[in-house]
Amino acid sequence: MKGRWIKYGVVGVALAAVVAVVLQLVGILPNLNPFQSSTVDRSQPAVLQAVRDLSQYHAAAGDYQVVIDIEKDIKFVPSEIAGERTLFVAAGSIDAFVDFGHLADNAMEVSADRKSVRLTLPPAQLAKPSLDSSRSYIYSQERGLLDRLGAVVHGPTDQQQFYVAAEQKITEAAQHSGLTERAKNNTKLMLTGMLQALGFQVIIQDARD
Repeated sequence: MKGRWIKYGVVGVALAAVVAVVLQLVGILPNLNPFQSSTVDRSQPAVLQAVRDLSQYHAAAGDYQVVIDIEKDIKFVPSEIAGERTLFVAAGSIDAFVDFGHLADNAMEVSADRKSVRLTLPPAQLAKPSLDSSRSYIYSQERGLLDRLGAVVHGPTDQQQFYVAAEQKITEAAQHSGLTERAKNNTKLMLTGMLQALGFQVIIQDARD
């Protein structure tokens, strides 16, 4: 009986050694693979094309999400044969700013006793929307037979049209959400605080169109 246990023990040790050798080989073999793929970044460094001085004070920003629903039909042709409907979810932001570069020559009037200042500000504007590509995507897409065959030949749908439509929708939403009004008020608060810290009494008014 004792000899049998010794025999089992030797076999167990041998199996453990084999397993250890196999695990080592698994860790080494990938490095010995002559066909192992690698990635080399040969991109050139960014080249400065131009420098612009900014005179805009971005005083408010809004985050928006919109679902774009675009359908393309062909007259007298059933949608099962030709046509396309796409639901595109777009997420992005838009800034509202006041452009100090457009201040009139008499936009700042300082009183004779240099105790008060009157500012006339141009209206706030909306910047171009910035879409977040990581959160913008095609949610669903229905295509007719001919369109599906065309996608096989020509590749995936160009999403540029959806991004353009999303930018328009976000701009329209920002125009009705009071974002420019908020930017105007924030700009007035900023200028008032800065000038009062310099010892001025401040009067800020809006420019007349």
